[in-house]
Amino acid sequence: MRVEDHPRMLGTSADGTVHRPAAPAGDGPIVGHALLLFWLLRVACGLEFVGHGAFGVITKAAWVPYFGVAGIPEPWAYRLMPLVGSVDIFLGILVLLKPLRVVLLYMAVWGFWTALLRPLAGEPLWELIERAPNYLVPLALLYLRGLPRCRRELFS
Repeated sequence: MRVEDHPRMLGTSADGTVHRPAAPAGDGPIVGHALLLFWLLRVACGLEFVGHGAFGVITKAAWVPYFGVAGIPEPWAYRLMPLVGSVDIFLGILVLLKPLRVVLLYMAVWGFWTALLRPLAGEPLWELIERAPNYLVPLALLYLRGLPRCRRELFS
């Protein structure tokens, strides 16, 4: 059954007329299967960043070498992890509430950078490949939202 054919996914007026759900304001022409894909990517992106952020808040020791790649010593790595984790959690929740293009772009770049840190810290290249969803999910959501054509669209 298609999403747009499912009775609970459709609105019904008093006269029994059935209509498709409208896309949220400012989200562009998203209908049918694209609307379901939009929400799946939105939830995946949000939860992914909330989950990763939680590891920062609890100061995951395995992250210390990644800070070292940027020249940050271990004591500072432990001080910065909760801040980095809190930012990730905040952005994950923000995407669930309002997927701003600038936030999705940041998440894609940050997700790629943090995945790239693993091979730069001496881990196998496969660590970067395995973490492709960390940057491709926000990038796919950004693409589905519509790539910004001007600076103002970054904040919509």
